[in-house]
Amino acid sequence: MSKYETLSKQITEQITRNLQHGITILPTEAQLAGQYHVSRQTVRAALSLLREKGLIESRQGSGSYATGLSPDTSENLIPILIASSQEYIYPHLLTDIRSSLAEKGYQLQVHPTDNDTSTERHILLSLLDAPPRGLIVEGSKSALPTPNANLYERLKANGTRLLFLHNRYEGLKEEVCIKDDNYYGGYLLANHLAGLGHTSIAGLFKIDDRQGAERYLGAVSCLRDLGLEFTDSHVGWFQTSDVDALEKRQDTRFLASFIRERLGGCSAVICYNDEIAYWLMKELSYAHIQVPRDVSVVCFDNSYLSDLSRVRITTLTHKPHEMGNCVAETMIHLLQGVPAVSQEIPWELVRRESDGPARP
Repeated sequence: MSKYETLSKQITEQITRNLQHGITILPTEAQLAGQYHVSRQTVRAALSLLREKGLIESRQGSGSYATGLSPDTSENLIPILIASSQEYIYPHLLTDIRSSLAEKGYQLQVHPTDNDTSTERHILLSLLDAPPRGLIVEGSKSALPTPNANLYERLKANGTRLLFLHNRYEGLKEEVCIKDDNYYGGYLLANHLAGLGHTSIAGLFKIDDRQGAERYLGAVSCLRDLGLEFTDSHVGWFQTSDVDALEKRQDTRFLASFIRERLGGCSAVICYNDEIAYWLMKELSYAHIQVPRDVSVVCFDNSYLSDLSRVRITTLTHKPHEMGNCVAETMIHLLQGVPAVSQEIPWELVRRESDGPARP
């Protein structure tokens, strides 16, 4: 092995130690030459080799920095636990995360959980056989206490950096999380409807994921602040099993029940997401309730379903690629040992045809 190859191996070991302490910048060429008792030419050759391997990058006028990549390519595989790899918002989100990670030399490995706690546990146990350097997690039934907290703690003890997506378990509140600003989103939708003259607004939210409670709280807080009446009798809740039945068998009984028991007297409804709004509007048409003439419908997520509906749905959206890119960048910072903070991605309103002024 040549002198510069030996030096590149030594610098790689130094980078690994430094990253554990959040140090990404390398010593200068002169400092490395003095530290390892070699010539500047040998240092330049070693650094060039590390750049070719993607382990460091040079920044003009600033020096060389570790990228966070491992020389063992198998360690640059980042698993993600996510409710689904196919349904609804997930394909675009996963594409954005995968593309952003790939630009930095990382690969994404997708593990669908179906929002099932036991499935999540089996995946975590398998990952413990060879703990990854980083793990992205969308928690399963995040509104409930998780029995899997001990497995996350074991992964952390083995050096795995955790990054939560969309939600975070109550027992793991200190972990970094990239999520929607759900409280503000609920507030924004309620304020929008109130501005159209709606004074009696219903809501339909998911009860076993934390996002549902946050969106509900934002909506009812807005109504409270505006001095409008809000009542539990106009709020419907559904859970993961209801969504499974809806997707697999088009079982809309929980939506029919909501219309029958919760929607009476309301001129507008805020839905948990586009999927629920899309199917609710179908169910409303079967009940001879017209959107938006009889009731306005608004929701979250801005997926293809909001455009696919016969009456296009007013919904909330993020800037294109914002969520996925933020998740990937934060994960890379964690792998580099750079301090990272939780972020809430803001919503923007996309108004279409499903809402209108309240009728006298």
